Amino acid sequence: FDPRHYMSTHCYGFPKTGPHRLRFLLESVKDLRETLKKKGSTLVVRKGKPEDVVRDLINQLSSVSAVAFHEEVREI
Repeated sequence: FDPRHYMSTHCYGFPKTGPHRLRFLLESVKDLRETLKKKGSTLVVRKGKPEDVVRDLINQLSSVSAVAFHEEVREI
């Protein structure tokens, strides 16, 4: 979870993610983790800037050969 996604917008000062959306996201991640666990896998969840978190995970895991990502569309 990138903390920047939960701060106020720069235009109007409203939160980017309100309490209902945040609850939905947390419940969805919990459900995904439980589904993966039933299939013998897991889900790594971290809080922080992706550029820092992903780098730290790659350093912790010695077998990483590729990383895929997408970039958020920015508001104008």
